Amino acid sequence: MGSSGGGSGDGTVRYAPYIEARHEIFLGQSQTVYGDSIRVPSASPYKDYTDIEVNDAFFGSGYTIASFPSLYDMYGKFMAGLDIEALWDQMYSSTINNSQVTDLVSAESSLMDDEIEEKILPRFQLGMRDINAVMTSSYVVGKSLIESAKVKAVEKFSAELKYRLIPIAQDRWAKHLAWNEGVIKNYIEVMKTFYVVKTDIDEQNYKMHARDVLWPFTILDFEKANLGALQGAINTSGSTATSSTASKALGGALSGAATGAMISGGNPIGAGIGGVVGGIAGLLS
Repeated sequence: MGSSGGGSGDGTVRYAPYIEARHEIFLGQSQTVYGDSIRVPSASPYKDYTDIEVNDAFFGSGYTIASFPSLYDMYGKFMAGLDIEALWDQMYSSTINNSQVTDLVSAESSLMDDEIEEKILPRFQLGMRDINAVMTSSYVVGKSLIESAKVKAVEKFSAELKYRLIPIAQDRWAKHLAWNEGVIKNYIEVMKTFYVVKTDIDEQNYKMHARDVLWPFTILDFEKANLGALQGAINTSGSTATSSTASKALGGALSGAATGAMISGGNPIGAGIGGVVGGIAGLLS
């Protein structure tokens, strides 16, 4: 059997004839069957790539982040320009003087009117007739006192009802303040998320276009590896898929956290430090 390789007097490295023969056939197929047909730009699998449009996903077709109020504008509307005393007056008025309260007071007044007409007033008239005082001023005064008592009872009912609604008005006021603050926080998170995603998507779009332009050189890189196959395994730079910056950082942080936890015996501080270091390493890789 021939050796794996040998040197001649002129410095040329030679291999066993059957190995060189197979390598020559392999190179011929690599060039004519595959290389020449897929090395051309039109054969690039990336030529039909369509850019991912992050604006459409976030805001809808035809809109951008500039189509909506700025963060400072939103803060000014919901926080900086908020008059909490005017807001309290608004919440108190809408709670205490709403139509439901008015309907309840009106219903109570109607029930009292029915009670007076059906029970109280007939008994009063019967009593006044028994003492023959229907046509006297006492009858008029008595009837007025009944009506006055009814008015006072309705007013008392209304006051008690509104008094019980004051804590509800205060709760609405506090929740409205919290809502305004939450709107700003959520607005900040939406903007942060948009720019993080947009950066990653833009990077992906640029990568795909770069791979399309460099496609012939990618194939040449593999052909270079084929040419040097007899020298052993050779790394190529023609990778067809790479992870995004975000996924690299996340993967690095998770692996770093796991390593830190193992070294520190499960100490959460060690895991946290390992996660930070792993995340930085992921970004730099």
